[in-house]
Amino acid sequence: MNRGSTYHRAPMPAALPDNVDAWRMVQARREFDGTLPLAKLPRLGASLAGQEGSVRYAIGFGTDDFGIAFLELDVEAALPLVCQRTLDVFEQPVRIHQRLGLIDDESREASLPEGYEPLLVVDGNLGLKDVIEDELILSLPVVALSPGAPLDEVPLTAESPVDADEAPANPFAVLGRLRDTRAD
Repeated sequence: MNRGSTYHRAPMPAALPDNVDAWRMVQARREFDGTLPLAKLPRLGASLAGQEGSVRYAIGFGTDDFGIAFLELDVEAALPLVCQRTLDVFEQPVRIHQRLGLIDDESREASLPEGYEPLLVVDGNLGLKDVIEDELILSLPVVALSPGAPLDEVPLTAESPVDADEAPANPFAVLGRLRDTRAD
């Protein structure tokens, strides 16, 4: 082997293991690359309009210049969602690039540098599919709206003028009348 050559890490096989030893992965600077069917992500599936499609992922373990152990995650997917305006199914493109600082105790969260999100690793075990699924769930919009969905004209003021004839009836008016009759 030529000592002057650069060591290149080869990606692991496309099959994503259920659990890995995070600290061994960091030490070995392992990488995983492949696709995962949406049907294999049941927690995410509960928010989707269907299970068709897949997620493309690339995961890399390593340490930065300060010795911080990390998991770098790149995910791309087209998630089938139901538009809350039109009730039509549309595909929401999602791209995630996240660097997760691996910590073994919650007290270490504050020591992570800017740009790192904490990922608590209990007993060294880490479910990579769960990490991918968690990040996709976090990327879901609060209200799914398809691009180009028609906007309804809604007044922006808190108070709208109401005619006396259109004023809503007070639901407690009956109680007031009962009180008045008992006082007589």
